[in-house]
Amino acid sequence: MLLLDCPHCGPRDENEFHYGGQAGISYPEGETTDAEWAGYVFLRDNPKGWFRERWFHAHGCRTWLTVERHTVTHEVRKPE
Repeated sequence: MLLLDCPHCGPRDENEFHYGGQAGISYPEGETTDAEWAGYVFLRDNPKGWFRERWFHAHGCRTWLTVERHTVTHEVRKPE
């Protein structure tokens, strides 16, 4: 079980949230080739270790959170 600490609602189970993907992905600007667009849509980091993610508190205060999650142990911490 993953426990996420919402700044408004306190610690909550991951079932109250929707996963928003990798944090810090920039939308491509200007003319974009098919290869660049495919990279934006499909290619994401998949590290073994700490990873910045976005989560939406859908069944709570409806705010977005950015957290760091360890992909092996699923430990969660606030980003530095």
